[in-house]
Amino acid sequence: MREHGVAPKISIIICTYNRAALLIKTLHSLVPLENLEQAEIIVVDNRSKDDTASLVRTFIEDYRTEMDIRYIFEPMQGLSAARNTGILASKSPLIAFLDDDAIPCRTWITTIVSTFEERPEVMAMGGKIAPIFETGRPEWLIKPFELPYTIVDLGNRVKEYPGRLHPCGANMAMRKPVFDISLFPLDLGRKGESLLSGEETWLFGQIKRQGHAILYHPDMAVDHFVPKSRLSEDWILKRYYSQGISNAMKSESLKDRVVLLGTTAAKVLYIMADSVLSRSRGKRLLNKCRLESIRGTLHMIWNRKRESAAG
Repeated sequence: MREHGVAPKISIIICTYNRAALLIKTLHSLVPLENLEQAEIIVVDNRSKDDTASLVRTFIEDYRTEMDIRYIFEPMQGLSAARNTGILASKSPLIAFLDDDAIPCRTWITTIVSTFEERPEVMAMGGKIAPIFETGRPEWLIKPFELPYTIVDLGNRVKEYPGRLHPCGANMAMRKPVFDISLFPLDLGRKGESLLSGEETWLFGQIKRQGHAILYHPDMAVDHFVPKSRLSEDWILKRYYSQGISNAMKSESLKDRVVLLGTTAAKVLYIMADSVLSRSRGKRLLNKCRLESIRGTLHMIWNRKRESAAG
């Protein structure tokens, strides 16, 4: 533990919803981390209906001499709301997010803190995320499906994220001034059992537009649980449909929507051509998922147009 009155170097925010057993495993995984005394841990309970509250309070009582840890209840449903609550409660200049089903490597805190201290130009960072499949990896889960399943491995070299890639919420960190302009948008991100997303892409888009560096560091590594319930074709189809809705929700201006429609039309042509050549189960499923994403996008655009006409 830190001496009384010494501020933490990093705030680790873990948002959770109805996954008490997995959360407790994650909390136990923090105990052996290097430099744990430099961190404060903030568990944000996003209206869980299971025994999350009692289990976390028991854990805090058992480990209060080994770590600085707090429990906060956030009644507004939604991952963005929970993350914002954690940010506002944090006391340090660095914010790290860890999923409630992720297990960080022993040097996770050390890597994050030392990188930010040594590289002042870096505003945010992320790293490797390896899957822990509850029932084994399905044969149809080909490389393009890895990102929707939060599987990340960009190699063993420290570098800036290429192209449109950015850190994933299961394993990401940033300097607190990132949130001086805005917190996470409440209309984006998961709410309860929904699969909406887009809040992370929005955030890292803001950081890039301001000209700041976003770093990939292979030593900032976590293992991430993938439950059996998500290892089905139905789930991944719903995931892509929700992604399509999220893409449309991020397109606020008329220009954005026109560009999105043009991109969507080009995707349809590509998928039609690619479907003729696809032979494997994974490639066929990928094209079905891409069509579901397009369906979600068009559904959201149509609803917005109808609401605009009615209003």
